[in-house]
Amino acid sequence: MKMLFGGVLLALIPAFALGADVTAPDWAYPAQDRNAPRARDDGQPKHVPGSDQSYTAREVGNFFGVKDWFPNERPPMPDVVQNGRRPDVRACAGCHLPNGLGHPESADLSGLNPEYFFQQVKDFQSGKRHNVIPARSNGMVTIAKALTDDEIKAAAAYFASLKPTTWVKVQEAATVPVTYVGGGNMRFVKPDGGTEPIADRIIEVPQDAERAELRDPHSGFIAYVPPGSIKKGEELVTTGGNGKTISCSACHGPDLKGLGNVPAIAGLHPIYIVRQLLDIQQGARDATATQLMKPVVAKLGEDDIVAIAAYVASRNP
Repeated sequence: MKMLFGGVLLALIPAFALGADVTAPDWAYPAQDRNAPRARDDGQPKHVPGSDQSYTAREVGNFFGVKDWFPNERPPMPDVVQNGRRPDVRACAGCHLPNGLGHPESADLSGLNPEYFFQQVKDFQSGKRHNVIPARSNGMVTIAKALTDDEIKAAAAYFASLKPTTWVKVQEAATVPVTYVGGGNMRFVKPDGGTEPIADRIIEVPQDAERAELRDPHSGFIAYVPPGSIKKGEELVTTGGNGKTISCSACHGPDLKGLGNVPAIAGLHPIYIVRQLLDIQQGARDATATQLMKPVVAKLGEDDIVAIAAYVASRNP
C-alpha cells in the first residue's frame, strides 16, 4: 500500500467521474481551488523554529535546489534528491522533503525498502503505475521517465536510511474546519470559515500552515476521520472483517511496519492510503506485485477504505 508520489493542479469539482464504475472523491484527490489564496514572496528571509537557517519563499520553492532547514539531522542528500536534473527531474526532496515524510499530496518514503522504491519508479516508467485521475500522475511519470537507474538507486538508498517517525496525528471528529485546497494541492483551514460535518471523508491539514508552506520537516499534519472509523478499521485490518478483505498483517507484518520487500504502511498519510487503495481497486495500478492486492480491495466500499486508512494512519510507524 505504500507507494509513490504524483500530482498536478486540477479544477476542484464534487467528484471526478471517470467512467461508469470509476469515481475518485475530491477530498482524497484534492486539486487546487481556482479561488484559493495565492502565496506571495516578499523577498524577505524566512525562519522556522529551532533552525539557524534562513531562506526566502522563492528559495524554499526551488525544486532544483532544495533547502534543508535541519541539514545536520540526516545524511547529505544525493544530487538527484536535493537538486534533481533539468529539465524534467525535479529534486525528490521537493515533494517528499529531506526527511522523506512528505505532504498529503505525496508519499512518505522514509525507511522505504530500496528494492520496492526502485520497482515503483520503474512501474511509473512503464505505465503500470499511474493514478485514477491520470493527470495527477503526470508530474511523477515525467520525472520517472527521465531518471537513470543509478539516480533511482541513489535516491532509494538515501530514503531507506531515514528513520520513520510520527508525522500525522489522527483524530476522530464529527465536525471539521471548513477548508480550501491551495498551492501544491494541499488542504488548508479557511480563515473564519467555521465548521462543517465530516460526513464520510478524511480531512487532512497542516498543524501549522505557514510552516507547512515553508516545508518545515518538524511541522506535521492532523487528519480528521469519521467517528468510529478507527475501531472499524482495526477490525478490517486485523481480522479481514468476516471475509470482506484479508488481514493486512499477513503481508505487511503484525505491526504493519513491513516485511522484506512488502512496504510498511503504519503511520502514513491517510488520504494517501485511500488513494492507493482506490487506484488498485479501479485498475490504475497494474504492476505484477499489485495483483496480490486486487483481491484484498475488491469487496471494499469507500467507507471501508476510509476506516482502514484511519486505523493504519493512527499506528506508530
